[in-house]
Amino acid sequence: MREDLKKLYTQVIKAHSEAPFHFTKIENATAVVKAFNPICGDRFEIYFDTDSNRINAIHFHGFGCAISKASTSLLVKNLDGKKLQEAISICDRFLKFVNKELKEDGVTLPDEFLAFSGVRDFPERYECAALSWKVMKDFLETNN
Repeated sequence: MREDLKKLYTQVIKAHSEAPFHFTKIENATAVVKAFNPICGDRFEIYFDTDSNRINAIHFHGFGCAISKASTSLLVKNLDGKKLQEAISICDRFLKFVNKELKEDGVTLPDEFLAFSGVRDFPERYECAALSWKVMKDFLETNN
């Protein structure tokens, strides 16, 4: 891994793990998506409201390793206020990126996405990074 990406990886994972974006339970959300990895025990619930075509008031709560928590925080941050089709596209791009199907060269990706390029060097950590993104994308595609 390039040294600049390694530093970014460390900074972003640490920041989002220690102070996650919108990390709170929402009891009256119109939708709840549950992400659970039975192998390692990572477990998150993503709470959000939608109007006719937009994700609003998205939050999450739960527990897991630093990578899965930071990744879920990044998901919430990037989907907040997005139209449903745009949210599906964002999920798809993140998943393709961490799965080496999309390279950062020549593609405009948020810097925080680039931080997860470190997952590419540790395939066993892919599920940690992808867990919430996969279930959110599946939910949006099924309910859109």
